[in-house]
Amino acid sequence: MDETAFLARVLRSESVGGLLALGAAAAALVWANSPADAAYHSFVGFDLGPLDLEHWGADGALTLFFFVAGLELKREFVVGSLRRPADALVPVTAAVCGVVVPALLFTVVNATASSGRPGGWAIPAATDIAFALAVLSVVGSHLPVSLRAFLLTLAVVDDLVVIAIIAVVFTDTLHLLDLVVALALAAAWAVLQRRRVSGRWVYLPLAVATWWFMHESGVHATIAGVLLGLLTRVRRDPGELESPAEDLEHRLSPVSAALAVPFFALVSAGVPIAGGSALVHDPVVIGVLVGLVLGKPVGVLGGTWLVTRLTRAELNDDLSWRQLTGIALLAGIGFTVSLLVSDLSFAGHEADAAKAGVLAASVLAALAGALTLRRR
Repeated sequence: MDETAFLARVLRSESVGGLLALGAAAAALVWANSPADAAYHSFVGFDLGPLDLEHWGADGALTLFFFVAGLELKREFVVGSLRRPADALVPVTAAVCGVVVPALLFTVVNATASSGRPGGWAIPAATDIAFALAVLSVVGSHLPVSLRAFLLTLAVVDDLVVIAIIAVVFTDTLHLLDLVVALALAAAWAVLQRRRVSGRWVYLPLAVATWWFMHESGVHATIAGVLLGLLTRVRRDPGELESPAEDLEHRLSPVSAALAVPFFALVSAGVPIAGGSALVHDPVVIGVLVGLVLGKPVGVLGGTWLVTRLTRAELNDDLSWRQLTGIALLAGIGFTVSLLVSDLSFAGHEADAAKAGVLAASVLAALAGALTLRRR
């Protein structure tokens, strides 16, 4: 399968996931703001084994999402658009600037407000791959494949940076023994991959155990998914139709798109929006809106402009700055990872305010990007 065919398949599956997650988020919002709101909170707080449903969404379902993201990252680094630094320089720089600028704007807004909470600086740093690609697939049938590749690379690198932030910043209490066990199990995964051991019943218990010990270590459990994805073999052996990474992505992408991400949206997006005037003046909401709607496009376009002016890196010939502006606006769709970081940064009313900002900003970014790309 060539890179273009692979990219098209990823776009199709992610688009479905984005649309399903959008429906789940809308259902959660309606449910949480209806007369049956108590039933919604009982639902998300229902204990199922060691976690309640809300934490199963954030720590469990999103681990599968991040595992698939880890597989995509590994593929891009080894055989995809990031394998040659010269080709990857423009979208990588755009992604890094697209993380830094929103974080700085959020910090400025909240540091200068009397009731500001600068601790949520990482909330507007993330781009939601599924939603951004879903919008692009709806409005972008006429756009060049290289533009889709640019967005995919941008979102993949963005996720890698935010994953590192989650691992470093949001680990308050570290249980070293559990972390060592989790890393040892991940190393066993890598050894089995290197020795070409196959069989899902070997890897499934290993993955579950790695996830559990990572969760117990105090490091966010989704890091286990990324780690195992990055340790999965991507290059095909002679005579092999699919590498293990391709096979796993083929099998798990539909599960992630159709179940994992929508379930997370359902248990995380139920934000009470009563007292809208208070939310409008909340520095956290303002910081998230400014970061995602303004900071993301400024960072992405600014990083792209700088790297093409100060180095020999160039845009593809079939890309225009108007198209890149649309992509930069779509990068402001934070949703999945931004909701996760909202829960990691705050609790209670503050978390709800941050989530409300994420949802509003994501809608605005999607509309602005879609309109820009439709008007070629």
